[in-house]
Amino acid sequence: MRQDICTIPVSEVFEVKDGCPLCRMHKTVEEHIITYIMGDAMMESDVRIETNKIGFCPDHYEKMLGHNGRLQLSLMLGTHIDEIVNNLLKEGLSPQKLSQKCEEVKNRCFICEKINWGEERMINTILRLYENEEDFRNLFNSQPHFCFDHFTALVGKINKKTLKHHGEEMKKKLIAATKEYAATLSGKLNRYSYMYDYRKAGSKDFGDSRYSVEESISFLTAGEKGKTE
Repeated sequence: MRQDICTIPVSEVFEVKDGCPLCRMHKTVEEHIITYIMGDAMMESDVRIETNKIGFCPDHYEKMLGHNGRLQLSLMLGTHIDEIVNNLLKEGLSPQKLSQKCEEVKNRCFICEKINWGEERMINTILRLYENEEDFRNLFNSQPHFCFDHFTALVGKINKKTLKHHGEEMKKKLIAATKEYAATLSGKLNRYSYMYDYRKAGSKDFGDSRYSVEESISFLTAGEKGKTE
């Protein structure tokens, strides 16, 4: 599989200041891979060998099904099921071994694994750019917030090896942006809940709290992936 499918220019993601930049990155990489899988990848034997063995998760089956490529998906499903029939469902295996092998297939997804591969490398690129390029540091530091999932991923990578000079600065900026956004969400949730108080009967002025539940779920679950507009 062409590795550039899993990567996008990092600085372009950070030029947009709306939501978590790493969630935008995830979504863009995911779209690239799904488009690739439903198109050119059909002709690449190394990709088909992998998809035959691994398959996809329920979420990505659903997204592929909605990609107007039923023929491509039917071909991949056919050879994946053939792989299960011919190489997995064997009489000689104990029930426990058979169950273990089935679980291994169930718990893997070709697209998820490629996204994770791409994200890992892009996070390393973010750290390198933050350490070495002032313009990028300014872009990063001006982000409105990071989701909790990607905040955790970034903070966990900060050390003297990855960020010799600017690790403490990045940590402070990440904490400040994430803490401020979380406090804003808490305020919106309180306002939303208050609208259901009996003393507010007849008033449904939710204001900017109307989608606070969806926004909070997005924050906690890397939610540009499932953001409700």
